[in-house]
Amino acid sequence: MTPSNSDLQDPAPSRDPFVDWVRQATPYIHAHRGRTFVIVFGGEAVADPRFPDLVHDIALLHGLGIRIVLVHGARPQIEARLAGRGAQLRYVNGLRITDQTALACVKEAAGVVRVEIEALLSLGLANSPMAGVRIPVVSGNFVTARPLGVIDGVDYAHTGAVRRIDRQTLRAVLDQGAVALMPPLGYSPTGEVFNLSAADVARGAAVALGADKLIFLTEDPVAKDPAGDASPNSETRDLPQDLLGPNLLARDIDALLAASSGIPEDVAQCLRAGAEACRNGIRRVHLVQRRRGGALLRELLTPDGSGTLISAEPYEELRPARIDDVTGILELLRPLEDRGVLVRRSRERLETEIDRFFLTERDGLITACAALYPYPSAAMAELACVAVHQEYRASGRGDRLLAHMEDIARAGGIERLFVLTTQTAHWFRERGFEPGSLGALPMERQALYNFQRNSQVYIKVL
Repeated sequence: MTPSNSDLQDPAPSRDPFVDWVRQATPYIHAHRGRTFVIVFGGEAVADPRFPDLVHDIALLHGLGIRIVLVHGARPQIEARLAGRGAQLRYVNGLRITDQTALACVKEAAGVVRVEIEALLSLGLANSPMAGVRIPVVSGNFVTARPLGVIDGVDYAHTGAVRRIDRQTLRAVLDQGAVALMPPLGYSPTGEVFNLSAADVARGAAVALGADKLIFLTEDPVAKDPAGDASPNSETRDLPQDLLGPNLLARDIDALLAASSGIPEDVAQCLRAGAEACRNGIRRVHLVQRRRGGALLRELLTPDGSGTLISAEPYEELRPARIDDVTGILELLRPLEDRGVLVRRSRERLETEIDRFFLTERDGLITACAALYPYPSAAMAELACVAVHQEYRASGRGDRLLAHMEDIARAGGIERLFVLTTQTAHWFRERGFEPGSLGALPMERQALYNFQRNSQVYIKVL
């Protein structure tokens, strides 16, 4: 038997998750190349046996052409040294008091942590993620600090705050392809050394450099028990995702901190520093849980990330469509047109009707769109081309867009909104649309009705 042409064709290739992931990450790789990221993590990360995995991820980002500033903390290392001397850090109003003994421990701990980070970034063993990699690391006196001084009668001694960042030197380090490493230390013109908050150092560095991102790698916090004390047996909470949500506006941070007593102080410091960074021009601040494997890469190289994004303006914008959105809208509509859910529109038609469209955009990706065609003489309008990207469904975007279109219609004197649909009737029914007849539509719309398509009519009174 002679095989048919179809028999000679290769079977449809199976999907390769790895290839799909690389393709999905490609736009982010291109977007991040040459950008400056400030990444901050605590001393807990350095003490974790899995810290090399995090360093491998940072090395990968560096290899992708990202300019990296690392800011590290050293609290557990400091506390261990203090305990060895029979002392401990004292806190008043959430601020550390750094006496002479504590300062000596801070210096020792910062030096040890710095060396450990440099050693891991210097690793180049074969058969490891760092094989063939050479990453120069530069640390130094990038931070000029001032003492906190006496507050409410409490002398904070050698605890300080960032006064100035040496941006010129930092930029020179990054221009040479090195990773800049910044400890939680600052220096004064008088030669004093001050113990600083890593969050404060990171914020100062990000603002001084005009960084594209400020990224806080947070620890898994322990929720407070009913008595208000942290307990080893208390429930752990995935804080950034469960309590903070995926997106926050900088202007809402103060209210969030005032209303949520369960936020640990170290996370609260990151939130305050992040909000302040946004107010000083940093567009994106990320809080990512360090203990989640690969969380840093997921946050930076996937559409939804893995943590909480703080921004000065809404991360996902709902706006009128522009002519340069035509290609993105066509890509969004095409799968639904191929399935017959929507009527196919040509590029030319979409270009002429672009002022009818509204969309939501996230990092350059159009995630949803809809169009409104008013019939003022009948006080009616047609809602058309309602589409949500397949990876962003069940997230409320369709409802948000529908509410926006209804507001626009009301503002234009529209009293009733109608849709013509073949496969999505239930979605509209659940949102207040009732079955209607062709005769209830404006005459000019009746004249354009496609009887072959046999769409159902649904009408909503606004």
